[in-house]
Amino acid sequence: MAHNTTLGKLGEQAAEAHLTALGYLVLERNYRYKRAEVDLIVTKGKTLVLVEVKTRSTHQYGFPEEAVSARKEAMLQLAADYYIEQHQWQYDVRFDVISVLWQQGKPKILHIEDAFH
Repeated sequence: MAHNTTLGKLGEQAAEAHLTALGYLVLERNYRYKRAEVDLIVTKGKTLVLVEVKTRSTHQYGFPEEAVSARKEAMLQLAADYYIEQHQWQYDVRFDVISVLWQQGKPKILHIEDAFH
């Protein structure tokens, strides 16, 4: 279990570095609302982006992005609704998934924009 937690944190750090290199501004890390958690909340221009990061060290159990279930999607929407209301966000909102495959000490990143449409 400790390996998975460490790997997950490494994946989130790699995803954050990827996003900041693309000009995104990080607003929140591991944002929680009730039982929902959003790994990263970022903005670029007038778009609020809620990001789910999935990290794996192998494809043995499928690709990381395949692990985002309909239940997780619903939980992200719940957290987004609350965040938008609390911060009175009035611009665009989207949900991205960042898949991180950690191999040979390096992350391979797949950034899926607007993943739930």
